Amino acid sequence: MENSHQPCNRMDWDKLGYDVIPTDYMYIMKSNKDGTFSDGALVPFGTVQIEPHSSVLNYGQGLFEGMKAYRRADGGVQLFRPEENALRMQRGAERLLMVAPSVQQYIEAVKQVVTANKSWVPPYGKGALYIRPLLFGSGSVMGIAPAPQCTFLIYTNPICNVYKGRTSPLNLLIDDRIPRAFPGGTGGVKNIGNYSPVFEVTREAKAKGFSDVLFLDAMERKYVEEVSSCNAFMVKGNVITTSPTLGTILPGITRNTIMQLARDLGFQVEERKFSVDEVIEADEVFCTGTAVGISEVGSVTYKDMRVEFKTGTNTVTQKLYDFITGIQTGVLEDQKGWVVKID
Repeated sequence: MENSHQPCNRMDWDKLGYDVIPTDYMYIMKSNKDGTFSDGALVPFGTVQIEPHSSVLNYGQGLFEGMKAYRRADGGVQLFRPEENALRMQRGAERLLMVAPSVQQYIEAVKQVVTANKSWVPPYGKGALYIRPLLFGSGSVMGIAPAPQCTFLIYTNPICNVYKGRTSPLNLLIDDRIPRAFPGGTGGVKNIGNYSPVFEVTREAKAKGFSDVLFLDAMERKYVEEVSSCNAFMVKGNVITTSPTLGTILPGITRNTIMQLARDLGFQVEERKFSVDEVIEADEVFCTGTAVGISEVGSVTYKDMRVEFKTGTNTVTQKLYDFITGIQTGVLEDQKGWVVKID
């Protein structure tokens, strides 16, 4: 797939991957002096002008969100739990001393940009339109301080259903050298600075043939936290366990959804610390996130010991995958008010 801006009617949806594919429009809204947002607008997709003194360039004052728009079998388009992304952005903005759009402004902006790029939503079953809302300190500062103005920007990009083209279960390397997040840090919000520090360790893992890295806690280096860009779960019998969000783990919206759906299916769901020793004894391990959806883990490797887990059909992971994707794509009835239709 080329990175050039091509018309959507020339897209080969069967060859869709995780490439950069600019769509037609993006949405931009800047904060006012009184700390509110107004006068947002759709503009043609293109470059963004940022002052060299901006807080985002100098001090990394920025957040991002990740969402998807799904094409239903009847041709309609829908979002999944957008208010949760809006609320999470507000929590992150509070942590980084930025002003944020209201939930209503956020959802309305997402609706506008998806409607404007509706022809870029892949056909049913072929993928989704990834939605990337950004909030960053665009105002100029000289000393270390929060920006006097923030910019809210949304762009979109069609992507395939399978994360980065992966067609087999994840094989994770448990790394106890470098933590992903520290107590008191920003691991619990989608801070733009959370991700580049793990580029090196994940690249090293991928060079060795692993899919990604499963990080441990910063203090004792023995409790499972999360993968570089997604939450982690383990299954043992009828019990599904994930780490608690106590400031170092991102409160994923897919994570929260899976916990609710698992309880609906009769599973016992625990939020607690769990060690590498417990993971090694698990029946199944899976990851959740906007990009990965719910992805089964085939193995973890820790200190040269590789442990494999149950994957494929007739697994808890598959059952949860079918449940959540069914709701997201309109195959299953939404009984919780999670879906927002754009028709």
